[in-house]
Amino acid sequence: MEDHGPAPPPGPSERPTARRARFRRRPAPSREEARRRLRAFGRFHPTRGQLVAALLTTLLGVALVAQARVTEEAGLQQLRQTELVALLDDVTSRAEALSAEVAELEDDRSRLLGAEGDEAAAEAARERLESYQILAGTVPVEGPGITVLVDDDGGIITQTMLLDGIQELRDAGAEAIQVGPVRVVASSFVRTGPEGEVLLDGEPLSTPYTITAVGDAHTLAGAMAIPGGFSDSLRSAGATVTVVEGATVLIDALHEPSEPRYAQPVPSTQDP
Repeated sequence: MEDHGPAPPPGPSERPTARRARFRRRPAPSREEARRRLRAFGRFHPTRGQLVAALLTTLLGVALVAQARVTEEAGLQQLRQTELVALLDDVTSRAEALSAEVAELEDDRSRLLGAEGDEAAAEAARERLESYQILAGTVPVEGPGITVLVDDDGGIITQTMLLDGIQELRDAGAEAIQVGPVRVVASSFVRTGPEGEVLLDGEPLSTPYTITAVGDAHTLAGAMAIPGGFSDSLRSAGATVTVVEGATVLIDALHEPSEPRYAQPVPSTQDP
């Protein structure tokens, strides 16, 4: 008998059909089988454990909803009287400021639409130009404010401290700020020089530092007295800080605006 070696593996059509049977789609149940399943489902009787689980889930949902409603309703009730008064004062102040702004805008609109519209428009343009010049630091300004004198012989003040002091004055509503011979504007920056000196817009500052700010003098002085703030940090480190309120302070340092290199105005899409 001739030996032809091991038999080759069966082809796809010769493999057992039992393996392929697993991938066959199950036939749809007959109408009688579907009715039998529906009757079995209608005879479903939950056990005691399932009923208890469903009841606990329902009670938990009700409790969560009730807690959310109580928390929402008790938001103001949990505040102290002083906090409620402060909140009411803040809301009242905002409402008064918005009402004043609305009245001012309505008055401007009436003047612009009236017989003196051209003159009123010119006056509004002049006021806006003056406001922009003050913000840009291109004109000297005067008004009520404070002068902060910092005697720092030990070189305690850092760029971070000076930046914090400027930010505290801005937060308190300072409309113009000058540090030493430098006018502070929106683009001003503070850094440390190669010898450890503090630089404002690249200009070195030296002790005693003089900071002048125009705004509500009482509010600005209060900002300088915040515990842990600019003045408190310097005094704790050994520097001497003196805050003087004045009915009129002068800021005469000017900022030379630079031509922007990257920012360009977006062309107007409105029809001429």
